[in-house]
Amino acid sequence: MFMILKQLAIYAKLMRLDRPIGIFLLLWPTLWALWIASEGQPNAKVLLVFIAGVAIMRSAGCVINDFADRDFDPHVKRTRNRPFAAGEVRPREAILLVMGLCLLAFGLVLLLDPLTVKLSLAAVFLAASYPFMKRYTRWPQVYLGAAFSWGVPMAFAAQIGSVPMVAWLLFIAAVIWTTVYDTFYAMVDREDDLLIGVKSTAILFGNEDRLITATLQGMLLLLLFWVGYREGLGFYYYLGVLIAAGFAGYQQYLIRNREPAQCFRAFLNNNAFGAIIFGGIALHYLAM
Repeated sequence: MFMILKQLAIYAKLMRLDRPIGIFLLLWPTLWALWIASEGQPNAKVLLVFIAGVAIMRSAGCVINDFADRDFDPHVKRTRNRPFAAGEVRPREAILLVMGLCLLAFGLVLLLDPLTVKLSLAAVFLAASYPFMKRYTRWPQVYLGAAFSWGVPMAFAAQIGSVPMVAWLLFIAAVIWTTVYDTFYAMVDREDDLLIGVKSTAILFGNEDRLITATLQGMLLLLLFWVGYREGLGFYYYLGVLIAAGFAGYQQYLIRNREPAQCFRAFLNNNAFGAIIFGGIALHYLAM
């Protein structure tokens, strides 16, 4: 029994269940979309399916990522204690775990409408292929943004049966947001990544990383204002966007010296950014 529990703990660590920040960062744009699509009254079944699906697919993505990076992680300070790097799990186990998680997620999606089911196939492809992008492109953070943000059009499809223009505006906003915070994340590993040949926007942007991420944050905030204008969102939403702008400024302050620990804090602060945007959306509809 002890050995079984120990192995389950290793699988939980492999799925990063001990670090739920990724679940929240994946969940916030999905909740933005669900609340706007439903005008603050999401279908209970749809909401539960998406919350569970986000947690499951993020877990699957972490396993795929560690499988893809099993030869890199031992050489990076931040990742050398991950299960693969520490020799605690075998590739075959990881593959079986991913297959089980994806089947579970697909089973949940089958509870929804045909359009959402079709869109989910793209979600699986994006999640499965992202970990390999850092070998072939200098823009893996943008690809991750597409993978993390695909829940936005899926949420609209599940809630209203179509994917209107506002869904794609939110999708683009979420892609930009993910690119920014994952660049902060990549700044933590920049020196190690340069040594082992891993590509990232943190390396691509070089000394212009602060200027480019700040510009992207400005574009993100403008898109969020545009979404609010199109959808007739009111005071609470714009207050949320204004507070989020403050968080963006704070993140730029944190990365000012490019210290890895501070860059990681900037990455983590995006949980508050996503939450305050959702809070503004939710309060708008509650106040109607």
